[in-house]
Amino acid sequence: MQLKNFLPLALATQIAARNLSEALASQNSSLSALNSLLLGSPSIVAALNKASNVTILAPNNNAIQTFLDQSPLGSISRIGSGALEALLSYHVLNGTYYASNITDASRPLFIPTSLTNATYANITGGQRVEATVVDGNVTFYSGLRENSSVVTPDTNFTGGTIHIIDRVLTIPQNDTQTLIDSNLAAAAGAMAASDQADKINLERDVTIFAPTNEAFSAVGSAVEHLTSQQLASLVQYHVVPGTVVYSSDFKNGTLTTLSHPNVTITVRNGTVFVNSARIINSDILVSNGVLHVIDNVLNPMNSTATPAATGTSNPPAFSGASSTSGVPFTSGVPTATTTAPAASRTTTTAKTSSSSAPGVPVRTGAVGAAALFGGAAMLANL
Repeated sequence: MQLKNFLPLALATQIAARNLSEALASQNSSLSALNSLLLGSPSIVAALNKASNVTILAPNNNAIQTFLDQSPLGSISRIGSGALEALLSYHVLNGTYYASNITDASRPLFIPTSLTNATYANITGGQRVEATVVDGNVTFYSGLRENSSVVTPDTNFTGGTIHIIDRVLTIPQNDTQTLIDSNLAAAAGAMAASDQADKINLERDVTIFAPTNEAFSAVGSAVEHLTSQQLASLVQYHVVPGTVVYSSDFKNGTLTTLSHPNVTITVRNGTVFVNSARIINSDILVSNGVLHVIDNVLNPMNSTATPAATGTSNPPAFSGASSTSGVPFTSGVPTATTTAPAASRTTTTAKTSSSSAPGVPVRTGAVGAAALFGGAAMLANL
């Protein structure tokens, strides 16, 4: 082998042989804050250095400073060990996902992380992040659809790869808080008024279809006078238990709800309908699954409602209902404490699935990321 060919190969081999600590140190100009945090946490570093087939999303210095500035605690040292463990776990993805795996994919990827602590994630296989491409940049969406863009991709180490991101990921919250922070106070209030909030928040693996405040107002005369039992049935009709359906999974068919009548999913020219309601905001991650915003309130007594043959707007599913000046069920609902992207984002097209997704990595590692943070003792030094 000629020397000119041997040297690049030797250099590539040397880089690939770095453990995580060495790889992070090589990016210290961007990751000094994260490296300082990990320096005081030798048990975490030891676990990560032994890991294989993982992807680390490493917040840069500006990301960590912004996170601390926005936190009421103001300091990493004041964050409880359990919460910090959960936050770090959420930045470790199961599987090695290079930037090309994401840019080459035909649809967004919903990647499981090592966050499996039931206090923070009640979803089979660990809490997810959404990986996609926005304006040519690899972007990860977390709770409340907060987005973290990759600023430096593919710093490889023996256990996988590292992407440096410009924002600390947001752990998805429970359903009630997510509804409030997403400007869906009527849906949150209806859950509370029907005594269904605790049940739904504790349900594992759910898909929630949440009507907008305007949708509730449009049928105010019909929903404001429902009995407790009728309201509970209505709320349950918006929740699909045991199945987490992301936008890329939607296809024509039916889903069984908590109240047992089915909802019918119709995909038409990229737009997704639930019965006659249109999904206008998709993939808001919650602690126990995913939430999609719809433009009409579903009616369990009108489960055969279908979208109009043309157009994207449909009449309410409650025949004869009239609008109200106020928004039903919002009295006493706390005001949102954030201006999260989930509160304003609107989509009109589905990210439909395909039979195969190019770029999905092969899982070959012997040590899965889900085992990295098995107990709080691993973070006892923080």
